[in-house]
Amino acid sequence: MARPEDAGGCQGSRQGLGTGLTRRALLASAGALVAARPLGAAAADLSFRHVWGEFTLPAPARRVVSLGASTQDPLLALGVVPVAIRSWFGDFPYGVWPWAQQHLGDATPVLLGGEVSAERIASLEPDLIVGIGSGLSQEEHAILSRVAPVLMQDAGVSTWGMAWDSVARRIGRAVGREAEAARLVEGVTGEFAGFRARHPSWVGRTAVAAWQDSGQTGAFTGEDTRSRFLSDLGFRPPEALLALPALDGFYTTLSSEDFDPIDADLLVWISDLGRAADIARLPMRRTMRAWHEGREIFSDFLTTGAMSFGTVLSLPFALHRMEPEMILALDGDPATTVPSAVEAGLAP
Repeated sequence: MARPEDAGGCQGSRQGLGTGLTRRALLASAGALVAARPLGAAAADLSFRHVWGEFTLPAPARRVVSLGASTQDPLLALGVVPVAIRSWFGDFPYGVWPWAQQHLGDATPVLLGGEVSAERIASLEPDLIVGIGSGLSQEEHAILSRVAPVLMQDAGVSTWGMAWDSVARRIGRAVGREAEAARLVEGVTGEFAGFRARHPSWVGRTAVAAWQDSGQTGAFTGEDTRSRFLSDLGFRPPEALLALPALDGFYTTLSSEDFDPIDADLLVWISDLGRAADIARLPMRRTMRAWHEGREIFSDFLTTGAMSFGTVLSLPFALHRMEPEMILALDGDPATTVPSAVEAGLAP
């Protein structure tokens, strides 16, 4: 089975990095870039340890290539427009989604799609490559590190498992805008706190972000951005879901005969309208209390994208779109209709 993030319902494919650059050309490019950089000791706060090593920047990065699935967002929020952005999914100009477009301005970064050529990255003369959440292999990381330092996730953190606030702070430090990153993180955590304060009776109730693709149903768990979003709002996963193994640290699959693990107080389907009919036809869906009591929400394309990106810019966007639907789904009255569920054909 394809990974959930490769499915349309969970959105996007994270492909490997092509390394077609010859050793001689790559070393020549890297040598020229190193020679052009100022020499001298860098400030201690520009030293980084990560899953595959460590490096020190000579100065805050200004020419940044964003290879992570969503690392363009924190860069843009910090006022650093990447010289290149790797597109994950969504047909938006320069790979920048609506919640971040105001931060792009008139800039025209290079859009990198599919397998990315290391030679092309070298031609952009970056002083930093952000590889957090990129799926780079250790070999690919080693090759790109000859071009410029590559910022990766912390040691002990899975490829796509670094929390949104840690990503923002790490990138903020690399571009010399640590205080601004802290302010952005504080703003988002404040939005989550405000939500919990508005709905104190929801804190501790169960919620699941589920997906359906190619005949397989599953749920996002653990380190996944969609699971973390619900946790940040004060919800918790059902015990039956926690008992299932987390595949690659961020999702699990269900038996077609047992949907108990996702029968939560709130069930959010991460999908798009093109897959809604497949969800509606699932026989075991109608055995769940969540269906009988009208506690399902269908996340549309933009909301799915925002939850999937899970960044300082996308999370408030997702929260503002989801809260009205959550109010309806959790009002305790099965007769209350949830507009997204009605539109998707999921309502009882």
